[in-house]
Amino acid sequence: MGVGLAALTLAVSLPLGATEMPQTMEEMWRIIQQQQQEIEALKAKSQPLETEKAHPEISKEVPEKTKEATKTTTSTSEENAETKAQVKELEHKTGVLAEAVESLRTAMHIPEEFEYKSMYGLGPAASKVYQVGKGLSIGGYGEGRYQTFVNGDGDDNADFARLVLYTGYKFTDRIIFNSEIEFEHGTTGEGAEEKGEVSVEFAALDFFLDPRVNIRAGLVLMPMGFINLIHEPPFFFGNNRPEVERRIIPSTWREIGVGLFGELLPGLTYTMYGVNGLNAEEFSSRGIRDGRQSGSKALAEDLAFVGRMDYAPPGMPGLSFGGSAYAGNSGQDQSYGGQDLDVFTQLYEGHLQWQYRGWWLRALGAWGHIGDAEALSAAKGETIGESNFGWYTELAYNLLPLVWPETIQYLAPFFRFEQLNTIASAPAGFSDKGGINQDIYQVGINYKPIPNVVIKADYRNFVGRDGNPSAADEFNLGLGFIF
Repeated sequence: MGVGLAALTLAVSLPLGATEMPQTMEEMWRIIQQQQQEIEALKAKSQPLETEKAHPEISKEVPEKTKEATKTTTSTSEENAETKAQVKELEHKTGVLAEAVESLRTAMHIPEEFEYKSMYGLGPAASKVYQVGKGLSIGGYGEGRYQTFVNGDGDDNADFARLVLYTGYKFTDRIIFNSEIEFEHGTTGEGAEEKGEVSVEFAALDFFLDPRVNIRAGLVLMPMGFINLIHEPPFFFGNNRPEVERRIIPSTWREIGVGLFGELLPGLTYTMYGVNGLNAEEFSSRGIRDGRQSGSKALAEDLAFVGRMDYAPPGMPGLSFGGSAYAGNSGQDQSYGGQDLDVFTQLYEGHLQWQYRGWWLRALGAWGHIGDAEALSAAKGETIGESNFGWYTELAYNLLPLVWPETIQYLAPFFRFEQLNTIASAPAGFSDKGGINQDIYQVGINYKPIPNVVIKADYRNFVGRDGNPSAADEFNLGLGFIF
């Protein structure tokens, strides 16, 4: 489309036939370079003639010639005029062609070479808008899977879990809009959330002031853990996101807020927001996940703070570690059994990631606390955990470089262990049963024929702890992609 626009410009401006039209940007640049060389050669050719014209005394010092000399001078002047005309025409053609190429770069807003990399705390596909010259950017991802239960109850199912579109717009180098729209489970399913829904996952404006201090405002992702920020399928193992990063850190978690982000020192980054608080009315024995308000007419009587810091030592590529914290009231000025409760909610997590010569290691731990848990449990008629915790670690290794050192393909078996408990401590007078208290063992493999596409297979084993029931084991087979 972009090359076609440039070709149309050239067709109008230059006397080129259909077979002579450049078809690629590289070909356009080769033509420009050739024309520049021709211009320089013609200018060099005309310079001696200009010198003779500028210094007529040189001709006077030479003995008078015959009429043949006069003819030669006349011929030289004509040649000089012709050379100037050629230079002028080539300069015009070169200018038109250069303008067409620049239009392709800026008006179409697509860089010649796009590098998928995480920027400013977002996933690689979500970071595309930061690399365009100006204007519109479109990216996205999708993932689907087949799930079968090995023992216990459960219906085998096939689900196109989500299709996501990232749409961004670069107004200027300092003001950028970015957003994510998610279609879940292939349909909106007659309004039933379980059957599918369409949601805005984030939508925010970035104001770039200085590498150390920038502003983000809108519907923002909570900067906690790995998955809440980077949940594109090629960048995590297994078909299902870690349960610790679903139940303890309730991803995908977004709220309306404003805050700062930047890089304080090489490798040392931070993000902090003030946001609307959670809604304690939706807390349950299975955690705080349903308390997310997700920017949908969110109650904002109570506000919260969330902050994160990460460090990637410049001298140790592949290593990064950091932590985050969330704190704020969740009562939202509502009545709980006739009481007004603050429900001060805290959540803290630490994480580490290391990639080295095909190895991949991740570790994450999270701990949370809910204030007024006793009164809240009494009002809701179920145990709301006074504290909750979860942690997991995973290890993977890319096998293909061992037999095919230059390949861009990726084949890595992995192992993950998780432990979580949504009622790590129960309020006085309430049972610690009824929540999610389990260990999860998971093995699988990720295969990427190209970096943008992944095929996954994994097996999950759930083991209930402290008398809590075990969920059915499951086998998952799926695929994912980004663009």
